[in-house]
Amino acid sequence: MVFALKDHFVWDSWYVHDGIRWHGYFLKAPRSIGDPELRHFNVSYGHAVSDDLTNWMYLGETFKPSESPAWDDYTTWTGSTVRGADGLWHLYYTGTSRAEQGLWQRVGHAVSNDLHNWTRVGDGFTLDLSGPNAYHYEVDFADGVWHDRAMRDPWVMRDPDGDGWLMYFTARISGEQEANAGGCIGFATSPNGYEWTLQPPVFAGGYGQLEVPQVFDIKGQWYCLFCTAAEHFSKAQASLIRPVTGNHYLIGDGPRGPWRIAPGFLDGDLPCRRYAARIVDTGEGLVILGFADRPDGANFIGQVMDPQAVHITSDGLLEIASHLKAAE
Repeated sequence: MVFALKDHFVWDSWYVHDGIRWHGYFLKAPRSIGDPELRHFNVSYGHAVSDDLTNWMYLGETFKPSESPAWDDYTTWTGSTVRGADGLWHLYYTGTSRAEQGLWQRVGHAVSNDLHNWTRVGDGFTLDLSGPNAYHYEVDFADGVWHDRAMRDPWVMRDPDGDGWLMYFTARISGEQEANAGGCIGFATSPNGYEWTLQPPVFAGGYGQLEVPQVFDIKGQWYCLFCTAAEHFSKAQASLIRPVTGNHYLIGDGPRGPWRIAPGFLDGDLPCRRYAARIVDTGEGLVILGFADRPDGANFIGQVMDPQAVHITSDGLLEIASHLKAAE
């Protein structure tokens, strides 16, 4: 297995190449907590490096919640890492506070020279669901319908159509009567990676949650990978395909869309086998990596699975070569 730590649960992960080797970041929590569902509130980041995305050297903890009191003193959840125009490495992450019982999520920002030692920019806080475009989003949450105010899993990339930066994140739209039709891919823009402006979502619908978005293009075709659960299929999506839990994607005409749900479902099952996946371009092909959830329906595994090859079909759809591993 890729990231398998004896004393820690491991789940959501993301990857960046520094020009020499791969760096993998992942959420981790001590197995001593017992119940794996408690991992979300006992979380820090782990860091490992690899030459081939299969054999990894663990470098230890690299980031964790702030000391209290702070807006991110409870959890630091899934994020992304990019190199900025200033030569620094930039980490964008999800944060929650103890004062709010972890119920309101916001986006934070830290920088590093070496991809391991991170310094928050100011107090770390960089984006919330506020400003003139906030009305597009569910800025509060209805108790009993959702367990949180969703604004998490930021994915940041350079704007291919300009000099700035784009951010995508998991959120929900306002005013949707069917809870499972209100999930959205939130959006923000920045001229420099430091000051961000909230924009309307680039996509909404189909599912109650579109978690851990990852946006990328292959030969001019745009994709937005995400993960979701069978219980979060909208009525419309459930009428098209049997609900499963796992990883699927949107297809877009550009980084701002328009986006549409790809047919079928890329990588799902009941019980869930792999979740919170990323697709990585190795230079020799695409591979998918995600964490082993509860493949037997009972026991949470908590480790990242070996990469598997991903192909693009003649009609531009993604397809996992499930009988092959990317590195054997």
